[in-house]
Formats: sequence, C-alpha cells, structure tokens
Amino acid sequence: MKNKQLTIIKIGGNVIDNSENLHRFLVDFTALPGDKILVHGGGKIATELGESLGVEAKMVEGRRITDIETLRIVTMVYAGLINKNMVAQLQAKGSNAIGLSGADGNVIKAKKRPVSTKTYGPEAGPMAGAVIDYGFVGDLDENSVSSSTLDSLLKAGLVPVLCAITHDGDTQLLNTNADTIASSVAVAMSALYETQLVYCFEKKGVLKDVNDDATVVREIKADEFEGLKADGTVAGGMIPKLHNAFEAIKKGVSAVYIGKADELAELATGTFGTKMLK
Repeated sequence: MKNKQLTIIKIGGNVIDNSENLHRFLVDFTALPGDKILVHGGGKIATELGESLGVEAKMVEGRRITDIETLRIVTMVYAGLINKNMVAQLQAKGSNAIGLSGADGNVIKAKKRPVSTKTYGPEAGPMAGAVIDYGFVGDLDENSVSSSTLDSLLKAGLVPVLCAITHDGDTQLLNTNADTIASSVAVAMSALYETQLVYCFEKKGVLKDVNDDATVVREIKADEFEGLKADGTVAGGMIPKLHNAFEAIKKGVSAVYIGKADELAELATGTFGTKMLK
C-alpha cells in the first residue's frame, strides 16, 4: 500500500536567476497540497562567479566540464548560496524546508562519469576531435537514491530541497544534472508514494506552434510520442525531455508534467502545462 501523493518539482535558471520569479514560484510551491520535494539547478550564478575568479566555463554539447576548480565553485553556489537562500525563503513562507546535497544523509550516491570514448566535431570548439573527460560529474543508477531517508524526512513534516551536488561515498563530491536527479528521485519514491514529477521551464508546455503559447498540447500518451516527433510537434531539446519523462513513467512515476514555473498554481486544477501519461 503506497503512502499519499508526492510531488517532485524541478526548477532551473529561468526561475533561480530572477528574484521576482523565484519569490512567486516559492509562494505557489508552498501552497501546493500534500508532500513535496524541490530539486534545483544552478542558473548563471556559478558561471558568473567562476568568471570573476578567472575560471572559464567549458561546455561540450551543452554539458559542463567539471574540473576541480569548477567543482569548488558549483558546490559553493549550488549547495551553499542558492540552496540555503531557497530554504530561508521557504521558511519565511511557512514551509519547513531542509536543504540537502547528495552527501547529506547519504541521500544521493553517484558514480563518477567515465572518460568518453566519443569524439566531437567542429561544433565542440577546442574540444573538437578529442576524447572527453567530463571531470567530476556524477551519473546515477537505480540504487543511487535513498528513498528511506527522504521518506523519513517527509514523515517528519520536512520539505527536502535538493541541489545538483551528489557524492560517491568515498569523500568525492560530484556535479550531477538536476533533471536527472529529479527523475531518479521520482522513480525511487514511486515505490512508496503515488508520485508525480514536474519540470518547470520557460515555456507553457509542449506547443504545436513554438511561437504561440495558446497551442499547448495538454496530454501526451507514450504511444503518441513517436508520431509527435515525426510531425515535428516535438523537436530539438524537447525530445530528450519527453524521452526522460516517459522513461520515468515506465519505471513507476504516475505522471510527468512540463510547464511554466509561474503557472505552478494551476497544477492543483489540472490545467498546468503538458501532462505525460502511460
């Protein structure tokens, strides 16, 4: 018998980088009924701090190379400044939040990503033709998330706020993609709760016309996904988002939503963004 419903919400830079957007989101997040977990990335702050310290951000295909200097910066920003600022704001709004990295309570244990054997083309700039070492980046598997620890926190009336820093269980901190953390946490918790996963980003959802917010596709079932890719409704960066969403559903998550952060209040009425179903 599963416990009551659990909502896991992931936010990114479009919310974090704007204090007004963040305040509005956290008000709506606090008002959501039931148990919930918040997962956040880092936004522009880590990049800006790195530049001020003379540490240049290195990216390949949109992924950050995390060398030791970058790891120090993202740990300070993600697990420190952003996480604790968010927790303080939630406390002020009446939500008893607790900020966590993956090392806290051993809640998320990752494995350091192996050196890539894939070579990259001219679009990778100075990395072109090179074998890529992503550095201190953590990958997750089905055993990474301690659902029992998160369950005990929820039962104690706490709201976990998870940042994008994990650990390997042998003293090493690792930088892990926040979307991946949200999905892995949702899958792990689905064994205990009726779990829904919400990705908040800059669009209202999956749009038939990317330039028209009125063309939101309200529901997509797994067997409709290939057709929507074929006709171009789902394209570009939305393809991996939806692929990950349906993988989560396949592994036990009841539903996945993708929508705009400032419309989160609509989740309670069933009119938020696009809903992915079995």
